[in-house]
Amino acid sequence: MITRRLMVAGAACGLVACAKPRDPKFKTYDGPKITQINVFKEQRVMQLLSGDELVKSYDIEMGFAPKGHKQVSGDGRTPEGGYRINRRNPNSKFHLSLGISYPNARDVANARALGQSPGGDIFIHGTPKEYIDEPDWTWGCIAVSDAEMEDIYAMVGTGTAIFIVP
Repeated sequence: MITRRLMVAGAACGLVACAKPRDPKFKTYDGPKITQINVFKEQRVMQLLSGDELVKSYDIEMGFAPKGHKQVSGDGRTPEGGYRINRRNPNSKFHLSLGISYPNARDVANARALGQSPGGDIFIHGTPKEYIDEPDWTWGCIAVSDAEMEDIYAMVGTGTAIFIVP
């Protein structure tokens, strides 16, 4: 019995020793799982929710032409509708970023009907110093401060639903 306990304890220690150390450049989050992001464009607010509970709210900046749904590449609009967080970029030129799954099939079809590309690479990201205090400066992304982005990056996982409304 003692031998078996020693083997189990040794195996557990071995697993801990083999585990990757936490990267100190990223914050950690041990609160409730973020299950949904709501973005209210007109109010310029983004909310992180766990189920029905509001966990955190942030003021945001958006595309340089924020009214209306993004239709084509370069229109400066932030998309509207339901999407997912589909990628994480720790090396973003905008500090950190979380990719939004725009364009979806409907977005592609609508842009093609106009004879154009829907664009892409829509993210939630930080704000470089030259854009601090600039209203709606992105090409369609959602921007927060770098410090806020560090928190959001720690809190939000790939696959999280994001709903963007006018």
